[in-house]
Amino acid sequence: MTNTQKYKSLERFRLDEKVVVVTGGTGILGSLYCKRLSEAGAKVVIADLDKLKCQQLADEINALPGCFAIAMDVDLTNEQSVITWSQRIIEAFGVVDVLFNNAAAKSLNFFAPLDNFPLEDWNKVMAVNVTGMFLASRELGAFMAKQGKGSIINVSSVYGVVGPDQRIYEGSWYEEMGGAINTPLIYSATKGAVIAMTRYMATYWGPKGVRTNTLTPGGVSSGQNSLFNEKYSARVPLGRMAEAEEMVGAVLFLSSDASSYINGQNIIVDGGWTAW
Repeated sequence: MTNTQKYKSLERFRLDEKVVVVTGGTGILGSLYCKRLSEAGAKVVIADLDKLKCQQLADEINALPGCFAIAMDVDLTNEQSVITWSQRIIEAFGVVDVLFNNAAAKSLNFFAPLDNFPLEDWNKVMAVNVTGMFLASRELGAFMAKQGKGSIINVSSVYGVVGPDQRIYEGSWYEEMGGAINTPLIYSATKGAVIAMTRYMATYWGPKGVRTNTLTPGGVSSGQNSLFNEKYSARVPLGRMAEAEEMVGAVLFLSSDASSYINGQNIIVDGGWTAW
């Protein structure tokens, strides 16, 4: 391979001038994705519920050399909010290259046991994780189909692929989440739905030039206590939890032209968790 050929191959991973919409853009992983996408050349639309946080992150990114981001808050549980939000994006840019459906919710009683898990909490999480993804995809995915190109990335979880090992949660603690943690049925249910939605959209919009794929992260180290980390890591062939940065490569790949013939797939980044 000549140096020129090598250069052109690497260029396929660039996102220069691509408009990338990231829902859940101000979260722990979402904010990192927004920064890295902008560093790769994308024009990033930061979408989340809190308008102030969206703007603060946009200001932070825009202060970096050569980076661009714009804040566009949205309530994914409100149909009219999603319609208005999508129209604002289309009017602002005239094109949407990537929709990164990254938003996910946790309710007040998110970690309640299945035996008495409240319906109100079930509906709240479902409204964001599934219905919100549907609404965002309906509006922007349909626009991508009209423009004849685009990439939709839906975020699932290993617990949308396999059941959680309840043993790793005994004695587990996550201060930012309010204490003891587990993986509730609503989380597995919504993340399993994401994978099914991806396959449907891949076959529905594929003929229009729109690719839809799932990004499925394994456990990411983000403040869990040492006991949880130890138990989780023992179940991973690589022997550790993921670092947030280790999700970025798959995000950039699926957003770029380097993945132009990948459609309907579930890219699992879990250190081998699901290989057992």
